[in-house]
Amino acid sequence: MDFRSDTVTQPTQAMRNAIANATVGDDVYGDDPTVNELEQWAAQRHGFEAALFTTSGTQANLLGLMSHCERGDEYLCGQQAHNYLYEAGGAAVLGSIQPQPIENNPDGTLDIEKLKAAVKPDDSHFARTKLLSLENTINGKVLPLSYLQRAREFVNEYGLSMHLDGARVYNAAVALDVDVTEIAKYFDSMTICLSKGLGAPIGSLLLGSKELISKARRLRKMVGGGMRQAGLLAAAGKIALTEHVQQLSVDHQNAKLLAQGLATLPGFNIKADLVQTNIVFAKLDDSVNIKAIADNLAGDGITITPSNPLRLVTHRDISKQDVEQLIQKLNQYL
Repeated sequence: MDFRSDTVTQPTQAMRNAIANATVGDDVYGDDPTVNELEQWAAQRHGFEAALFTTSGTQANLLGLMSHCERGDEYLCGQQAHNYLYEAGGAAVLGSIQPQPIENNPDGTLDIEKLKAAVKPDDSHFARTKLLSLENTINGKVLPLSYLQRAREFVNEYGLSMHLDGARVYNAAVALDVDVTEIAKYFDSMTICLSKGLGAPIGSLLLGSKELISKARRLRKMVGGGMRQAGLLAAAGKIALTEHVQQLSVDHQNAKLLAQGLATLPGFNIKADLVQTNIVFAKLDDSVNIKAIADNLAGDGITITPSNPLRLVTHRDISKQDVEQLIQKLNQYL
């Protein structure tokens, strides 16, 4: 059992069969039929003109940011945003794009008034503010549709574009009980990670206008992201989007069960009713030696990342019984 992340999911037998039987070409030449079919289908499915298959969510976000912004431009984002904190500073290093982080509210949103105050005037002293990047879900929290509407009104007022880091956007859609297009419609571009809860072995999508995706395709080549017979991976990605979305609701139920179990343990501080999707955080008292507990769990074949707060993630390879066993073992080692 691996509770570190939903990135550890194993490809299903159906995915392995699709990989083995995929019709492929050379995607850099644009003639891999399976990649082309995935990109065309994904663009239409999510309400965009075009899509680009990429190696990872980090690459998809980088290409999105670099396609919206030029050298010396700036993008607004959350202080906890993945493309600000956890993607090696790629926008700044490779795109010469300045991030302007805004403190996230407890629910993951960004204060609209603070965003307005952060927009730079048209003055040579400042970077040019061009883009707002939001993340949904962010640390397992779902951005309300009403907030997305307000964010859209803000960018329209200031002449900005809006990008969604949608690594777990399907988790957000399932939690809100809406079609994913109800989220996507507010954004000029969006990424979808196929290799997290959706279970594909590799890959993400960047979606946007034909012009933006054309620019992103060129940039993908520039950063070494051109793939050849990538249809092997695209075949698994199509299954992720068409057959694995319903599983996410089970993952959410298991996360809620996990949170409720953790709340019964001594030294674990958690509000189970605040868990919305498949990511659970617990603040630990100093009395909890989580490193020693993690070592003991490893001996039982259970993998966690020892940290405080403790982050645990449910996914398609974690069952209700696995959650119950983890709680039992944690109680034992405590």
